[in-house]
Amino acid sequence: MKVTFFGGADEVGRSCIKINSGKTSVLLDAGVKIGQVTEYPDISKEQLGSIEAVFISHSHLDHVGFLPHLFSMGYRGTVYTTKPTMELSNVIISDYMRISNPKDVTKEGLARMSKSYKVVEFGEEVKVGDLRLKFIPSGHIVGSSMISVTDGKTTLLYSGDINLTRTKLLEGADIRNLNAKVLIMESTYGGRKDIFPKEGVVMQKALKSIKETINAGGKIIIPSFAVGRAQEVLLLLDDYINSGLLPKVPIYVDGMINKAMRIHRHNVIYCRQELQRRILMSDYDPFKSSNFIPVESKAQRSKVAAEGGSAIIVTTSGMITGGPVMYYLAKLGGNPANKLILVGYQAEGTPGRQIKDGVKRVKLDNTMVNIGLTVESSHLSAHADRGQLEKLIKSVHGLKTIFIIHGESGKSEELKEDMSKNYHAIVPKRDIEYEV
Repeated sequence: MKVTFFGGADEVGRSCIKINSGKTSVLLDAGVKIGQVTEYPDISKEQLGSIEAVFISHSHLDHVGFLPHLFSMGYRGTVYTTKPTMELSNVIISDYMRISNPKDVTKEGLARMSKSYKVVEFGEEVKVGDLRLKFIPSGHIVGSSMISVTDGKTTLLYSGDINLTRTKLLEGADIRNLNAKVLIMESTYGGRKDIFPKEGVVMQKALKSIKETINAGGKIIIPSFAVGRAQEVLLLLDDYINSGLLPKVPIYVDGMINKAMRIHRHNVIYCRQELQRRILMSDYDPFKSSNFIPVESKAQRSKVAAEGGSAIIVTTSGMITGGPVMYYLAKLGGNPANKLILVGYQAEGTPGRQIKDGVKRVKLDNTMVNIGLTVESSHLSAHADRGQLEKLIKSVHGLKTIFIIHGESGKSEELKEDMSKNYHAIVPKRDIEYEV
């Protein structure tokens, strides 16, 4: 079996991995890297010609956003996903096309892509040539998966993006009975110091901060990924308001988050059983809470930004690379009474990372915006921290080789150095074929 990384190697973004048995080739993920310049996987039309199927681990842009490009390049095969991943990917890609309008994507390619999906349940085996693949819950977002690949001789496990801890929405990754000789593993938080505090500690601090801003009459802006982080944040805020821990103020929900909330509700069977019971056995549906006010027009957005009084605004995009958050920062970012709370990973080169690092002026939509509001981070990651990554490694029986990907260089190298004591650990380079 051979492995080639067209993206995601020594970087966060554009995940795209070819697995080749010698007879059959498949792609694991097809993402883009959103930053000041959008970057794509280094796959040519010639290389694409040998691909028989694509398997998508989950519906974030850095794992699924390259699909319309693939089909516009001539790919005509099947895309295998779980049901939530398929439905959320359609929303994510539609928004990506609207905002980025990539010139190499054709109407014909988009039409082929829309007909290409095949839904697979967790644990269901898919045969492509001499390869057998299956999805295993990864705990990252609804429908997200690890992907197991075997040719009958060698078994490879791709972690996708993974989270081992229980959240408001999901159980942690299913790491029972994992067997593989090769592990391709994310390292977003693979550095030695990447140990997360417990969610309760993080939220108590965030709760205190939000209350301070509300009591001072300010607005809180929470940029979030439309899928995953936004739902976790909204359900937490809803619980806090209902329990009286937060004053009752409007929670405005803007961007793709509203569509994603509906899809989560339709796919609640993929969420924690406790959440399913909460909806099915009571009259209260947290996905449809009266505390949430959808923002559905530019006029309404303008009114939200202009009105007096406190409010919480949960909006896309999570790294401040596009979406309504650009408008809210332009209108509210100069007021020190307001607050920006970053709840997710901020990739290098993104405005979110620049703001997190302390810049006071940032370019948003070709306009320089003053950052005079308070900026805080409340780490609510859907990724595994260093301890969880080590736990994943130890849970894989028969493991010999680890490819460490999807991380900033320093973090991946630290993880490689420490794992090399017991495994053949590699931080791969793009466009190099590795035999396993």
